[in-house]
Amino acid sequence: MRHCAGGQSRPVSARHFLQLVALSALWGTSFMLTRYAAPVLGPNMLAALRMAFAAIALAAIMRALGQRWPLEHWRELTLLAVLAVAGPHLLLSWAALHMPAGYAALLYVTSVLFGAFASAWMKEETLTPVKMLGCLAGFVGAALVVQLGPVEPSLTLVVAVLTAILGSALSGASTPLIKRAITRMEPLAITAGMHVISFIVLLPGLLIDWPQARFTPGALGAVALMGIATSGLAWWMYARLMRHVSPMGALSSTFMITGFGVLWAVLFLDEQVGIGHYVGGALILLACTMVTGFHPFRDKGQRLAEHPSSRAAKKS
Repeated sequence: MRHCAGGQSRPVSARHFLQLVALSALWGTSFMLTRYAAPVLGPNMLAALRMAFAAIALAAIMRALGQRWPLEHWRELTLLAVLAVAGPHLLLSWAALHMPAGYAALLYVTSVLFGAFASAWMKEETLTPVKMLGCLAGFVGAALVVQLGPVEPSLTLVVAVLTAILGSALSGASTPLIKRAITRMEPLAITAGMHVISFIVLLPGLLIDWPQARFTPGALGAVALMGIATSGLAWWMYARLMRHVSPMGALSSTFMITGFGVLWAVLFLDEQVGIGHYVGGALILLACTMVTGFHPFRDKGQRLAEHPSSRAAKKS
């Protein structure tokens, strides 16, 4: 993962990398909590309440820090809200009704593929035959997760998978847009604006689910945790990190999010891991490395070559 400073690329600092790991562990809990709360509250209610808790927390921080709302950028914030927050959370909440949390976590890796396409469309990435092949491998991997996983394949499951992939696509496509927005707005202002607008967008769904929703302490606690921590505070931290990492570098944290998501589902929801998870998940990760060009051993070699002692040895 690298970012540009003055036209030069350099490795992400250890501090920023550790922050990405912490964020990934936190975001990974969202799949488990969504799977738990969606059937109780309803997917529309869950998504809207999550945005409400996040908006309240972020508005309080905005007031405490004396930051102004970027009202002049409301059109851009609306687009970002729909693509990055409201759309993905609503679609993943619907998908959670019909698939295990581990499935959703694995399928979320596809956001990296869509992020690569969006970056290419915005002239920030170049699509090569290898990357196109990687995209194909990614979708084959997603299909294997469905066909070979521990859950019996059905039309309902296929629709849920496609819904989760669509939510992941919106999330991935928004990454280069957020990177650009941060050059014009403060990270906290962007995050707060997106979540307030997302709540307004999702408010009709809240009213639809209200009569059937069961407001149990566990479900409300789960949605409050997701809203305040995994949406509000985590998104603010992520937006701040976006100033220091490239769009694809930021999306690479999705690998860790997926791993943590599956781990939490196995540990806390007793979900079973089948051969489809291993084969399909491996194909998805392989696809993402092909699309992003991520290669840990090559990057390590580059860092060693760029080290001052290496350059001094070459000069001598």
